[in-house]
Amino acid sequence: MSDLFNHGVLIALGVSLAAGLATALGSLMVLFSKRPDPRLLAFGLAFAGGAMVYVSLSEILNKAIASFALDYGDRLGFTFGTLAFLGGVLLIVAIDHFIPNPHESLDPGDPLFHKGSQGYLRRVGLLTAVAVTAHNFPEGLATFFATLESPSVGMPLAFAIAIHNIPEGIAIAVPVYFATHNKLYAFGASLLSGLAEPIGAVIGYVALAGVLSNAVFGLVFGLIAGVMVFLALDELLPAAKRYARGHETVYGLVTGMATLALSLVMFKW
Repeated sequence: MSDLFNHGVLIALGVSLAAGLATALGSLMVLFSKRPDPRLLAFGLAFAGGAMVYVSLSEILNKAIASFALDYGDRLGFTFGTLAFLGGVLLIVAIDHFIPNPHESLDPGDPLFHKGSQGYLRRVGLLTAVAVTAHNFPEGLATFFATLESPSVGMPLAFAIAIHNIPEGIAIAVPVYFATHNKLYAFGASLLSGLAEPIGAVIGYVALAGVLSNAVFGLVFGLIAGVMVFLALDELLPAAKRYARGHETVYGLVTGMATLALSLVMFKW
């Protein structure tokens, strides 16, 4: 077991944990601060989306292809890497079909919150927490394996996922808090959902540790790239567009891509 969780694995697990804890940070924004500026939220969501798309297509997918190529050659390596990427897209589509992720967080200004419908709000909060938790498992795997293979890729990806997790924490905390009027419950629900990321990382690593090879790394990285691109296009960018009042979405998207590009350049020096 000591060999299983070596120094590099612990660092990757710590990075995954930090990204997951951003969900709890989102709940704190609900409980102890004013409502976030919608335009800033739009920029942040688009920034995370741009960063995730860029790092997935420029680095993670290429690592999948390169890993497969070590065992099967360049032509089959490219083919298998591409198929793994498409498999990741299909995987998250299936998860989203059976456990839909909430695409719109509830607004405390909504009259719903003043009708005393605590039972309904508890149900909304529970379903939101379950949905976010289910989607956090593959995100945990993404940050973990990306950091394990290359911290220069994993850490920027973790940063993008952390930004993405903040509004998810808000989406969980709002209905739970208005249903229970208990800040501790709202914070705890968001925290537990965020912990799904490091838990998913541990489960994935333990399950694959005995069979890790170039081909397995290629499969994992291909799946991760597909999952991340789908999440960015299906969740982050549409959410950013809803909150935007002008060009915040495209500015955030381009800034996120540029930031990831520059950070990867700096890591390679």
